[in-house]
Amino acid sequence: MKWLVLFFASFACFGAYSQKNLPGIEFPVKKAQDAIQIDGELKEESWKQATQGKDFWVARPIDSIAPTNKTYFYITFDDEFFYVGFECMDDGGEPIVQSLRRDFDYGPNDNVGIYMNTYNDFTNGFYFNITPYGVQREGTVANSGMSDGDYSSFWDNKWFSAVKRYDDRWVAEIAIPFKSIRYNIGNWNFNVLRNDVERNQVSGWIATPVQYMPASFQNTGTIIWEQPLPKPGMNISFIPYVTTEVNESKESGQAADYTLNAGFDAKIAVTPSMNLDLTVNPDFSNVEVDRQVINLTRFEVNFPERRQFFLENTDLFSTPGFVETRPFFSRRIGLAQDSIGNLSKVPIVYGARLSGKLGPGWRVGVMNLQTREEKKLGLPDQNYTVAVVQRQIFKRSNFDLVFINKQSLGIEKYDSNRYYHPSVLRESYAENGDTIRQLNTYNRVIGGDFNLFTKSNRWNSDVYFFKSLDNFNASDNYAYGAFLGYFSRNLSVFMGHENLGRNYNAESGYVPGMQVYPGYANGFFRVANPIYPKSQRIVNIRPEYGYNFTMTPDGKLTDQSFSGELGISFYNTSGFGISFANIYQVLPSGFNPIFPRGDSTFIAGQEYEWNEFAIAYNSDTRKLLNWDAGFLYGSFYTGERINMNAALRYRIQPFGSIAISADYNDIKLGPTYGKATFFLLSPRLDFTFTDKLFLTTFVQYNSRFDNVNLNARFQWRFKPASDFFVVYTENYFPEGLVSKNRALVLKLTYWFNL
Repeated sequence: MKWLVLFFASFACFGAYSQKNLPGIEFPVKKAQDAIQIDGELKEESWKQATQGKDFWVARPIDSIAPTNKTYFYITFDDEFFYVGFECMDDGGEPIVQSLRRDFDYGPNDNVGIYMNTYNDFTNGFYFNITPYGVQREGTVANSGMSDGDYSSFWDNKWFSAVKRYDDRWVAEIAIPFKSIRYNIGNWNFNVLRNDVERNQVSGWIATPVQYMPASFQNTGTIIWEQPLPKPGMNISFIPYVTTEVNESKESGQAADYTLNAGFDAKIAVTPSMNLDLTVNPDFSNVEVDRQVINLTRFEVNFPERRQFFLENTDLFSTPGFVETRPFFSRRIGLAQDSIGNLSKVPIVYGARLSGKLGPGWRVGVMNLQTREEKKLGLPDQNYTVAVVQRQIFKRSNFDLVFINKQSLGIEKYDSNRYYHPSVLRESYAENGDTIRQLNTYNRVIGGDFNLFTKSNRWNSDVYFFKSLDNFNASDNYAYGAFLGYFSRNLSVFMGHENLGRNYNAESGYVPGMQVYPGYANGFFRVANPIYPKSQRIVNIRPEYGYNFTMTPDGKLTDQSFSGELGISFYNTSGFGISFANIYQVLPSGFNPIFPRGDSTFIAGQEYEWNEFAIAYNSDTRKLLNWDAGFLYGSFYTGERINMNAALRYRIQPFGSIAISADYNDIKLGPTYGKATFFLLSPRLDFTFTDKLFLTTFVQYNSRFDNVNLNARFQWRFKPASDFFVVYTENYFPEGLVSKNRALVLKLTYWFNL
């Protein structure tokens, strides 16, 4: 009864938080007076004369205390480098890290870092983190805000660091070349954050209310340069690569295929805040494979972009629209589904991208890429162009104008002897019953997006309108939407609406509903009401409530869901959650949720309603051995579903970790539609010999598609941002582990600053 009272009375609970260093505080930075050696000692006179940053304040898991261990930092610069020194006091104990691998996950690793809004737009920038073992992590911040900021560690660049550990502290020193980042000559916004895993405390120099991301740029101080920043001269980075690859297909019985390939990337600073990225014959064989999921929905899964070329200033291209109505999704370029739904590579011939600041309050992004014909997939040569102009309004709001063009080349006339990919061929029927086949030679989207953040940061809204253009449709080819969000310490409310016309078609975007509904209207509403009890064990209790619906253009309800969740976080980093959902669907088209199994397919127009209950728990993540598990039970269309998932991890401090995760689904749909058991098992070995030698081995067994996938990736970072990779991939039949196909890739990259 006590928990029910807390659950329903929680709307009335509001608290207060206290702060130390407030947003907007100025931090003066002097130019270095002597040469700084990156050795982790902070012994130079320039460090002694630098302003000391101090008085950190805890941001997570609560925001009302000073951290147990104090942190200090210092900043200086010269004509080549931006320097930061950190002193991280420690009351004893071995630092906690997952491994010595670069670009580590933030949460499970002790680290300290600086987050820099170098454009002074409170929205975009860079971060650089380092662990007590000297392991580096860098990335980009895009669309920094309350709900949809993008913090990507896949971006890679050149910088230098050193760490020394003592009995009562660890000291880190980093040097970031001005050539590695884009920036305004004027003042920068920034914050310094420290993650102390043993004490479960994320603290920052600028105090951040608990409902906001500690790394978001609305809570920053301001660097005041006491001397002007250097004006960059020639700033060109040239990154060539060479690969050799061996592919063998046991299924086809063909002999092994050997290839030698080469290409390059280049980064050219047009201005300090505008960059031109070029790529010729790019190769992404070293990018980590996607983690498979058991997808029982009618919609495509959105996997993150990991390829370097697409990452910097990614918000310009990838954030207009809502999460599920993006007019541009970079993974559409260079990847395409084959006839059975598997993703296959499409060779990219070249790419060029100009992005960055264009004067006060203006940003621009223009990108063009060309892909090569891929006959097996039925794809011709294709060209992609994306252009975005963004105007900053008020302090952190902005308005975007968007243009996207996908052009298929060399397919002006239909050829009955040629196979065409579904994306470039449209079939319709004449009155006499004959099939009419028309080629889709182009697809375009134009429109605008307005994103609003209020000064108080409590209100956030977005409004967009897009229109698609192609060979076939001149009407009902629109998409629009709006949402409004309110965020405070004890109450968050998020609601919105979106509408897609029957003929809206964004082929270069991520709009999963476009493939399911003949146009639709969607609405969503979500309330979160976290409670922060006065407890020595419980950090917060988080009741959440949600409602979603989808209707066809004529007003018929096709989807509806009600959900309620209750989560509890503990000070020892463990957590517990329960949830309940009621789901209603009227299928607009045929659907088999257990494809490729099942005796029949649900027919369009059939109506279903079911309930499901879920429970989940995660253990103390600081322990060498930790785990999490979840259980779901409920009805499912015409039958029932049981889902169990778990993950077990063991950390071999500090060299790596062994992990295994499993996802089990038992689905019974009754005698008409059949049953299926799907099992996904994923063991993973992540081992680091040094902070420059990494080995990751990842196995995925997916019973749904009778496949075992092995991916082993060895990386030697022999110089900053220069690597040698060995990547081995093999697919097997589960029974007897008989090989289907395999590939071995050797890749060498080298970063030249010209």
